[in-house]
Amino acid sequence: MGHRRQFGARVSLSIWPPLPAPHPGPHYLLPPIHEVIHSRRGATVTLPCVLGTPPPSYKVRWSKVEPGELRETLILITNGHHTRGYGPLGDRARMRRGHRLDASLVITSVALEDEGRYRCELINGLEDESLALTLRLEGVVFPYQPSQGRYQFNYYEAKKACAEQDGRLATYPQLYQAWTEGLDWCNAGWLLEGSVRYPVLTARPPCGGRGRPGIRSYGPRDKQHDHYDAFCFTSALQGHVFFVPGSLTLAEASGACARRGAVVAKVGHLYAAWKFSGLDRCDGGWLADGSVRFPITTPRPRCGGLPDPGVRSFGFPSPEQPAYGTYCYAET
Repeated sequence: MGHRRQFGARVSLSIWPPLPAPHPGPHYLLPPIHEVIHSRRGATVTLPCVLGTPPPSYKVRWSKVEPGELRETLILITNGHHTRGYGPLGDRARMRRGHRLDASLVITSVALEDEGRYRCELINGLEDESLALTLRLEGVVFPYQPSQGRYQFNYYEAKKACAEQDGRLATYPQLYQAWTEGLDWCNAGWLLEGSVRYPVLTARPPCGGRGRPGIRSYGPRDKQHDHYDAFCFTSALQGHVFFVPGSLTLAEASGACARRGAVVAKVGHLYAAWKFSGLDRCDGGWLADGSVRFPITTPRPRCGGLPDPGVRSFGFPSPEQPAYGTYCYAET
């Protein structure tokens, strides 16, 4: 005879066979609240890595994932008591040690090349764990080509050119961010990962063809033999940029800056001053690479001729032409 169910009685359901209990696992590392950490050049930044509970014996290994190279660069290793540093960060990297379970990485005097993906790995010989964090610098992307004209750089020459202008090759996320902020450029340029792309806001036949706006891609190219422009990235300055008026040659511009305790500004210096300090002048001025440019934050008639903010260029006039002032850069 079956059981009759009474009103209000509790009903118990069972599952057969029973589900296995979830494996507790050590889960020594606490998940970070934010996986992307934002900073600026010259700042001190902390990449958090905290143990919920320590295993009996362990090491923590910090490394940096190098984009486009499929390798990791070792930064430091600690066993909770002693720390040994490796790699290019040198003395700029240390453990925070806010408490006994703190394995966070502190980077001082953040540099452009510090941006990227980092891994905190706990090693105890049995069940290793790791977490990944991304350090992202606030900055500005600028296209760059030399005085000889467009498409002169192979990949390695593009890397060198950006470094000479106080920058580094931009990553794809940096170029994408710059595109969302208004960068529209028809010439293709190298990116740090080894791909070649260009950002289009207004699609048109000579610039990516008709269609939707976006980042046009040439895909990975031969780093040694293919030649394009460069997309460079720079971040906030530790010094400041100022303008010296006059009708100067490039050599006279160098002397004018030197008398003021400064040097002729690089292209990256001018872009950073425009982006972060709001530098706005209608006056063309010499830069260290021999180009003449000026920064506009508030477009207006007879001041750049375009409706959007940006750094305008007069190209590369003869360095002997005494027709421009100069933009100088001084450390603070």
